[in-house]
Amino acid sequence: MRFLLVDHIDELEPGRRVLARSTVRQDLALFEDHFPGFPVMPGVLLTEMMGQAAAKALDAERQPRGKALLAKILSASFRDWVRPGDECILRGTISANEARYANADCELEVRGRVVAQCRLMFTFMPVEKFAPSFRDAQLDAFLAKSGEPK
Repeated sequence: MRFLLVDHIDELEPGRRVLARSTVRQDLALFEDHFPGFPVMPGVLLTEMMGQAAAKALDAERQPRGKALLAKILSASFRDWVRPGDECILRGTISANEARYANADCELEVRGRVVAQCRLMFTFMPVEKFAPSFRDAQLDAFLAKSGEPK
């Protein structure tokens, strides 16, 4: 399974908010077991999807503190199933943004209805700890298109 769960960034204010999209791929092997005959996206992956979107808003600041990494799920709730083929609209609003941590309030919407929400805490990892080739090409492309510095 690929672990890049955000397909497209629609709007982004560095350090403040993000609006992104992701379509749940129908060919994911996890649907064979979760659940046979009634495939649904696991809540932990929905939370990860929202977290990846919110992290893009933090990473777009290009702060020396490094890349945003999910540290804690403060709360999460799920109201409906997310099925293969569903397009997810992801919203993340940064509610606290400090040198050592950040919090984000996130929503996931399908067909005009909020089906999941979470409040997440992020910590930061210096970029030099990652592989030298590590880049978020999607974020770089969005920032280049919007005129933000890389």
